[in-house]
Amino acid sequence: MRSEDKINFTNNIDWITVGFYILFVFLGWLNIYAVVYDPESVNTIFDFSINSGKQLMWIGGSFILIIMILVIDYKFYFTFSYIFYILSMLILLLTIFAGKEVNGSHSWLNLGFVSVQPAEFAKFTTALALARYLGGINVHIERLDVMFKAGIILLIPCALILLQNETGGMLVFSAFILMMYREGLPGTLLLIGVFVTLLFVLTLAVGVDPILIGLTALFSLFMLYFIINRLRMTRKQLTNRLFIILAIYGMSIGFVFGVNKIFFEVLQEHQRNRIMVLFDTELDIRDVGYHVHQSKIAIGSGDFFGKGFLEGTQTKYDFVPEQSTDFIFCTIGEEHGWFGSTVLIALYVLFMLRLIFLAERQKDGFARIYGYSVASIILFHFMVNIGMTIGLFPVIGIPLPFFSYGGSSLWSFTILLFVFLKLDSHRGQVLAGH
Repeated sequence: MRSEDKINFTNNIDWITVGFYILFVFLGWLNIYAVVYDPESVNTIFDFSINSGKQLMWIGGSFILIIMILVIDYKFYFTFSYIFYILSMLILLLTIFAGKEVNGSHSWLNLGFVSVQPAEFAKFTTALALARYLGGINVHIERLDVMFKAGIILLIPCALILLQNETGGMLVFSAFILMMYREGLPGTLLLIGVFVTLLFVLTLAVGVDPILIGLTALFSLFMLYFIINRLRMTRKQLTNRLFIILAIYGMSIGFVFGVNKIFFEVLQEHQRNRIMVLFDTELDIRDVGYHVHQSKIAIGSGDFFGKGFLEGTQTKYDFVPEQSTDFIFCTIGEEHGWFGSTVLIALYVLFMLRLIFLAERQKDGFARIYGYSVASIILFHFMVNIGMTIGLFPVIGIPLPFFSYGGSSLWSFTILLFVFLKLDSHRGQVLAGH
């Protein structure tokens, strides 16, 4: 590393993105304090015995990480990307057997002085590995062999996290599909994924029989259409298309019947309950639907401008479980109302648009793909977290990036973001060996 790089390691850093980061971390810290605030207590926001004080320590650690990331040569992340990935997978494997159980999940690894969630950091290493592979010369994702290899890189952490009984953490990795689509993944595969998801949801919502009737009717209409228009096609074209329709119909029917088996035999009871809450909002609101029910009450009680900072009644009396972590957004809704919630959502949207802009201006495939991976992961967390708090998505333990309480979450997102900013600061250079 040149001496000038050591001194001026912040050169060309995108300070707009850094500003968003500092703003989210600061606002998150304030709202974490709002959750634990007790007007009768002598504890201040800096008290290390409460979550706001603990988060302040994690924030301090984050800034140390940022300095380390920016000081290290940008080529380091490309060179050791596969090594990071392999080490991360080994740690995930270790966590299956040595992880401590928290809420039925074995995803936490106790390091003695602190507990961390390796799955959070696996997002970073997987992003590096995929960027390294897909950014290679003559690597085109529309090829079957490339899709297969990229799929293996993606499925390994998914399988290991699922074995930890951490479904939410596993689902995050589906965000990489958006990056792959940007890099040339056929849109047909994306549509198939949307269709399968829709079929799964509709089967749970209305039952097997109505879906079977609907699929049969749709199949009949397609068959009728091709029979009527058979004169416009050759016999080979007609045969091929009818075969494709028949195959899709058969697989759809099989999938519908498989939904019940997956739902009742694969998913655990608490996972099934969290999904069913979406279709029956009054489903035992004192038990499985309690989180979402109380979150909606908190958000709705805020009206347009909210009750004011530290004035949330739902917050003060601990009505909303996990309000410092997964349900931090309802604190915004209660204390700052619709206006504050809208402003926060707008800030996140602008932040993600900025990340997309930075990713698009990269001259190197590795940096571009990694940048889109970062944007996709943050987008997934943002949409699912807010969706959970308002009852549009099952409760799966997804934190709001940079905002929710927790060291593993904050550090993993910090590493994700600032490695990208480090790569972006050297966008005018070509990575060695790439």
